[in-house]
Amino acid sequence: MSTTNAANFDVILTKEEIDIRIGLTADKLAPMLAGKSWTAIVILLGATPFASDLLRALADRGIDVGFDALWLESYRDARESSGRVVVRADIQRSIAGRGALVLDDVFDSGRTLEFASHHLMAKGAREVLTCVFARKPEAAPTGLDAWAFDAPPRFLVGYGMDDAGHWRGLPYLGAVPE
Repeated sequence: MSTTNAANFDVILTKEEIDIRIGLTADKLAPMLAGKSWTAIVILLGATPFASDLLRALADRGIDVGFDALWLESYRDARESSGRVVVRADIQRSIAGRGALVLDDVFDSGRTLEFASHHLMAKGAREVLTCVFARKPEAAPTGLDAWAFDAPPRFLVGYGMDDAGHWRGLPYLGAVPE
């Protein structure tokens, strides 16, 4: 179990601030998605809250997007990526001929999204767009179509992000004390 107490986390974004950023992200994505068939592919487990909120925001803007999941793992229970992406569970529906909107929690090295994009194109996706909740400052300047927040260079928890499996359910985005 994590030895960090939730009361010690620095609040980076409140629930209300997250909601605003989700709305702005949906505003940016809606014109990109309009008029074509798309499936949102959530990268499990961390991006689940982001995907749910974003899909609702897109629906509020008249954009209906299918939904599937891809469970990729590169961190295990560590605070740094292993550098190797592994498929734990693949998508369940055919993506052939559809656009794939890949949704992840954090963009830092870009390895996970690059892997997911190639994986989905190999399965016949028409095109792939990528969107994350938080983009870290060390992230490559390319490789993302949209993001909700430029995050600080800290280890994030809450709103789906975890520390060894803990703290995903926090309604805010926090950072582990330095």
